[in-house]
Parts: sequence; C-alpha cells; structure tokens
Amino acid sequence: MNNSNLSDIEIEKLLFGKWRFDKSWEKISVEFKDDMTYEQTRIQTFILHKPVEFITGNKFTGVWYVSERKLCLNVKTVPKSIFNLQIPLLSRVSIADMVANFGSLFITERYEVIKINNSEFLIMDANESMIGIKINYQVDSNLENMTAKPPGARINKDFRSRK
Repeated sequence: MNNSNLSDIEIEKLLFGKWRFDKSWEKISVEFKDDMTYEQTRIQTFILHKPVEFITGNKFTGVWYVSERKLCLNVKTVPKSIFNLQIPLLSRVSIADMVANFGSLFITERYEVIKINNSEFLIMDANESMIGIKINYQVDSNLENMTAKPPGARINKDFRSRK
C-alpha cells in the first residue's frame, strides 16, 4: 500500500467506488463517483453527538477532488436535514442545502492521503488517521440478488436459497 509517488489523478482513479471507514464517534460510508461527486452517510455512535445528526441528517452529497495528495470534499446538499422544509402549496425550501452550498465556498474537508491501493486506504485529517476499506457490490446471477463482497473475495456458487 506504500505509494508516495502516485499522482493526484492516479489517486482519484483508485478512489472511485464505495468506501467504509470509522472516525472517533462516527461510522462513515462514502461513494466517490467518476463525475467527481460523492454521496456520504455518517452515523453517530456517541449519544451526545446524536443531536447534530438530528439537525443535519446523516446523508451528504457534494463534489470531491484530490490536490497535492489531499482528498478534498465540498458539501453541496444535506438532503435529510430537518431544515429542508416542505411547505404546502409551495416548492420545497432547502435552507440546509443553501447553507451547505454557501459554506462550501469557505469550508472544505481535507484528508491527507497517506497510503492507498484498490482495496484499502489510510487517510488523515487534522486530528486522527483513518483506515478505509473498499466495498464492491456485485450481482450474482445464480443468487439473483445483490451481494456485498470485499475485493478479492469469492462468492460461493453452490449456495442455494432455502424456502
């Protein structure tokens, strides 16, 4: 996983897909798309941080890029925030989305990419380092459903669903 000589574009290519990692007091799942947008889900695991999750919601979307080996995330929408109101007879008022979009002009989440390959990464923010694993989703025609599997894992083709 040692790759200090990778360019920013090579790091971006490795980041495409869905990743899972933990920070202190929260679990994070983020999908980096090839159109340079991302969808992120954050679940608070510390009871005193739950009010923040209640206000902002747990889903975030935005744009991402890598610059000088730093992963940069700009939040553009907060679709599950309680401040995105639906007023009868009017269109949806997305106050939280407007604040997030305006705030992204000044605030960017930055993570230094220490190490990365096609199945794991080690990134660091200002306070802590985080190890992430890539999650692939594959449809197996024998199972006729979606099966989550880590890269390199094999699906048992002899498995039959029981009725």
